[in-house]
Amino acid sequence: MELPKRIKAFVQLGAFLRSFSQGDSSSEFGQQLHEIVLNDHIYNPWFTEKNVKQAIEAIANSLLPEKIEKWVSRYPNLQNQKSIKRIGVITAGNIPLVGFHDFITVLLSGNTFIGKLSSKDNRLLKFIAEYLISIDSEFKQHIYFTENKLENFDAVIATGSNNTARYFEYYFGKYPHIIRKNRSSVAVLNGKESEEEILQLANDFFSYFGLGCRNVSKIFLPKDYCFDLFFENIEHYSFLYSHNKYANNYDYNKSVYLMNQIQHFDNGFVIVKEDEGLSSPIGVIYFQYYDDINKVKEYIQLNSDQIQCVVSKSGLVEDAIPFGNAQQPELWDYADNVDTMKFLLNL
Repeated sequence: MELPKRIKAFVQLGAFLRSFSQGDSSSEFGQQLHEIVLNDHIYNPWFTEKNVKQAIEAIANSLLPEKIEKWVSRYPNLQNQKSIKRIGVITAGNIPLVGFHDFITVLLSGNTFIGKLSSKDNRLLKFIAEYLISIDSEFKQHIYFTENKLENFDAVIATGSNNTARYFEYYFGKYPHIIRKNRSSVAVLNGKESEEEILQLANDFFSYFGLGCRNVSKIFLPKDYCFDLFFENIEHYSFLYSHNKYANNYDYNKSVYLMNQIQHFDNGFVIVKEDEGLSSPIGVIYFQYYDDINKVKEYIQLNSDQIQCVVSKSGLVEDAIPFGNAQQPELWDYADNVDTMKFLLNL
């Protein structure tokens, strides 16, 4: 299957998903996707209709023709890829369609995708696979899903927790592999942020209930930072407390802090706690004061193997992304900063 045909199919997929995101579910596939969006919370309570729609829209916006062309143009030898490898992909289930990037990368690289999906997210990617096969039946020879252990593969891409990563290393260490562990994201503020910037930052905290590795779990603040503007402009996410699982996590952490007399701020749906840690529990945001921005940069550098992305004002921290964009990755934004396409082309 030639590269232009593969690209064309994903462009068509993007057009379909954008149309769906704009409210058009009139086609047969549109009706099927609508049913998944409405009912996925039955299989995974974290996958609310809002969250599934957000994931679909983010992918749709990444599949614009010019963005796909910009991405693949970075790999001149992509056109000449002749040897087809079988790539086993083990996906996480923390946010909807979290395995899509590995899926598109394997297929555009000319290889065969063998997916072992998380039981928490095993409907959406299978639907997308069916849609691609309806566009071009050749995809049927290159997309497989398994409920059992991975077999007959040439390389592995596996995503999980720090604990499962050890398991992956044990079983797949002898094969070419990418194994991803827990990561978190941070934000750096200088105290001069506008209301709009804090409004956007709230999306980086609370999209997908904060369950993604690209969600901000910790913020660095200048000493004597005033939290008034901060709390005022994250209030639009107070609806999170109406979600049972989120509320349970928030209430549990609040009880722990109160019982142990641990100082914290609390606005009724999220706790903000001073902590040197990086990855905060659900319903909690860590913060740390700084008096020297260079010390923040040093912290980020020292913990780069645990940080997925940094959110900040332009020019404050190198390679930071704008507020509100943490969960809007482009195709060339690789998880753990490991170039998956390059890995596949070098097999």
